Amino acid sequence: MLSHFPHDQDVHDCTEALRTALRAHDITLPSLGVDLPGLAGSYALPLVALGSCNTETARRLTDALHRAAAR
Repeated sequence: MLSHFPHDQDVHDCTEALRTALRAHDITLPSLGVDLPGLAGSYALPLVALGSCNTETARRLTDALHRAAAR
């Protein structure tokens, strides 16, 4: 995606990096994406929308974060 604003590409890159990192732990956030209103708005930096997930996914994410914090 080409953009006149450097933060626009950064938010897309960040979202894909997060998706890849989560995938390494077999975690999928179905609604993960760029927050389009935030991208179009006047925020200093565009936002990543983490979205909704079911309880199994939330538990897997929690476990992965706890394991990472323990390192």
